[in-house]
Amino acid sequence: MEKYRIYCSGPLFCAEEISRMSAIAKVLEDEGFQTFLPHRDGLESYVLRFSNSSFPSTVSGIRTRMDYAIFSLDVYELIERCSAMVCSLNGRVPDEGMIVEAALAYAASKPLVFFKDDIRAPFGGYDNSMLTSLVCGKIVSKLRDLPSAVMDAMSRKTDSTSSPLSNDLKKAVSNGKRISSILEKLPDKMFKKSWPDEVIRQLIDESWTMG
Repeated sequence: MEKYRIYCSGPLFCAEEISRMSAIAKVLEDEGFQTFLPHRDGLESYVLRFSNSSFPSTVSGIRTRMDYAIFSLDVYELIERCSAMVCSLNGRVPDEGMIVEAALAYAASKPLVFFKDDIRAPFGGYDNSMLTSLVCGKIVSKLRDLPSAVMDAMSRKTDSTSSPLSNDLKKAVSNGKRISSILEKLPDKMFKKSWPDEVIRQLIDESWTMG
């Protein structure tokens, strides 16, 4: 099977949520897909360590740049590099970042698959219709069914022309591609969480300069 790359999005605010997102990625990887997990492959867990810095004045000065670097890389992966997107709706309410990413994927004509094995939902057992209607209410409830659901969603996307992107979104994609190329040039032996501050600052500065 061709190595399709799948963007996996969902809540990441506790060990249980991170574990569930990792499980979603693994079931796809076991079937031959490549995956992008923001907390594993993006900048989130690496640049946000500045939030615990002993130099709050430095952090406040670059926080906007940090946010835009995270946004740019994730948007690039979602819109240009990944073939489809899997969203976890688990949680008392769906994750805010995931909602934005799902809307971007929908607008860019990316195949979407929603997953939920959590009984919690805000509206009498149902999630917001503005969200679930992005997939016409089709929600996968078992991990093992995700790979086939992704292939089915991709097979039904017959529109070969991408939807036009706004200039701001094109700029973010371009920035994200630039950041991704920098990441790929870093030594494999260098653990991401051990990146020196100057590497993180370079990524942030590259994003902001282009933005």
